[in-house]
Amino acid sequence: MTLNRRRFLQASGAALTAPGLTACGTEKVPTTGVPRSGFDEDATAELVTEDIDLSGKIAVVTGCNSGIGYETMRVLALRGAYVLGTSRSLERATEACRSVRGVTTPLQLELGDPASIIACADALRSLTAPIDILVCNAGYRGGGNQRELINGIEKHFAINHLGHFLLVNRILDRLFFSWQGRVVVVASRTSYRDTPDKGILFDDLRMDSDYSDAVAYGHSKLANVLFSRGLARRLRGTRITSNSLHPGVINTEIDRNMNGFLQTGFGLLTALTGKTIAEGAATSCYVATSPSLGATSGKYFEDCNAVTVIDSYHNDDAMADRLWELSEKMVGEHYITHERPDWSEFENGLRKPRREDK
Repeated sequence: MTLNRRRFLQASGAALTAPGLTACGTEKVPTTGVPRSGFDEDATAELVTEDIDLSGKIAVVTGCNSGIGYETMRVLALRGAYVLGTSRSLERATEACRSVRGVTTPLQLELGDPASIIACADALRSLTAPIDILVCNAGYRGGGNQRELINGIEKHFAINHLGHFLLVNRILDRLFFSWQGRVVVVASRTSYRDTPDKGILFDDLRMDSDYSDAVAYGHSKLANVLFSRGLARRLRGTRITSNSLHPGVINTEIDRNMNGFLQTGFGLLTALTGKTIAEGAATSCYVATSPSLGATSGKYFEDCNAVTVIDSYHNDDAMADRLWELSEKMVGEHYITHERPDWSEFENGLRKPRREDK
């Protein structure tokens, strides 16, 4: 990917379309109060973490077996973090973890299955150690405009939003004990380009009317952004931040469910205007590790910098609150209310032994 190529495409008026991608312009401005990074769309995950030592940190990356999830895990481990990587397939997670340099542990996680999410969360909690970084990267993208449901909920929304909502909720207390915990939610620019006109479809989460894969995916990614923003508001006054991001247009396995024609079109589009996987993981790694973002929360990032999307639902706190309340009800008995810890009982992020425990 080069600037010259982009200029060529703009000058030639080239236009390519694919589900979830639109050519329309959207007004975006730098978010005030957030330091500018100095990186751009050409930065790689290794570049943005070049001088960062993550030794002693614990990171969790969902969807570690391929694409930007794999690259995110690889680079965090390269910088010294102990990374726990998840995949729907334990075999694929194991293979991915074994192939990277550093200390990693594979875990199985099926985001469409509450039992799998709870089992994964329990495994993470069994470490009895702080979690410093949680990258919610895994995602589902359908193909063929065939609507699917999980427990009566449209599949994109169930996996991309509710799955991560439950996972974060089940392990949030482990982030409290980090010196500076970070939740990083990988969303998409489809969160403002391909969403329903009304935003979150609170009265039609099955998407019974006017279904398309593109809108369903954008709908779930808007939920990602609003979840991250809602989480940030609930974590005010703590040492945990929550931010969301668009990684870029990248030819990863996200298109695996598209038909052959659409896969070909998507591959051509990404080859001409997209990012490499190394570039696609840059924003995730930057938001997860940059020392300059220790006080930045509730923001949305593109190309390693926070941006505000004008006339989008990104900053709709009322919608974010309604989504949170609805999500609580939807996960039902699996939802946990976390009390903020009494810091006097902890030392270096771990609970001090009580006298009766000695």
